[in-house]
Amino acid sequence: MGSRERARHWRYAELPGVDLLRARYVRKTFVRHTHENFVIAAIAGGVEVFHHRGADQYAGAGALALVNPDTAHTGRAGVPEGWRYGAVYPSPEVVAEIAAETTSLRGTPGFVRPVVDDPYAVGLVHQVLRAAEEGNALAADTLLRVAVTRLLRVNGGVLPERDVRSAGARVAERARAVLEERMVEPPTLERLAVELGTGPFALLRAFRGVYGMPPHAWLTDARVRRAQRLLDAGDSPAAVAVAVGFTDQPHLNRHFARIVGVPPGAYQRERKNVQDPSGRLLVPSEAWQNEQLPQISMPAEESPTQPSYGTPSGSASPSGSPGSPSG
Repeated sequence: MGSRERARHWRYAELPGVDLLRARYVRKTFVRHTHENFVIAAIAGGVEVFHHRGADQYAGAGALALVNPDTAHTGRAGVPEGWRYGAVYPSPEVVAEIAAETTSLRGTPGFVRPVVDDPYAVGLVHQVLRAAEEGNALAADTLLRVAVTRLLRVNGGVLPERDVRSAGARVAERARAVLEERMVEPPTLERLAVELGTGPFALLRAFRGVYGMPPHAWLTDARVRRAQRLLDAGDSPAAVAVAVGFTDQPHLNRHFARIVGVPPGAYQRERKNVQDPSGRLLVPSEAWQNEQLPQISMPAEESPTQPSYGTPSGSASPSGSPGSPSG
């Protein structure tokens, strides 16, 4: 990474099912990829551009980039100075639990628009990260639930079920199953098409239509996802590279960093070493924390528990409508 770029990707044990990220990128480019979890990225400075469902979306300071699980997207800077953001990645189960308790959504909940201008919600996301860094479990859990509830209320909907009734969709589903099973030694597109009783270009069109990317790009994405799980389980990056089908560790490093945003070694260290042997919580430097947004105050009706330090200081109301999405 360049000298002005840095990122931390970690977990906080008291927030199960949630990944956390704080990053500043200038030249970083994320290739088309997906996440198993939701993406709730709060932009603190600069502009991020990400391609999402056929169009470029622009998220600047005070806006959130919102991506539903298994939705292909990219990411890059929209201005020369790059972009700075904090993100939470709650699992579908976490979001469904919050939606069932706090909204009237029935079905699989998700976000309707990929960009929402909402400085108040941006502040909440950064407060979640600060609380996790400081080991304040009550604040982190409370603020996460308030943030997700707010975003579901102003930008939530029921996700459509994937239609697998068409012949093309069924072929794409079967192709995905083959690639998952034979990830280390996948067939060529032609051989895969022959196995499935179709033509290579018909398979390519069907797969892109269902998953938003061609089979080879999906396979790289799937390999990185599996690599994350193996790294979380404690396997070494070198062993993981072979296990998921990459040629060697540098091959894994290159693709992992282009999708996750950090190299596999840094990813594993941050998520494993939440505490050092003395039990002292490891937190970023004061300079890193000071790059966050100013704290804002949370209205009482959305704050059942008031953390001692962390509720934000502006006058935004959670019941107010967000601004128009950028991009």
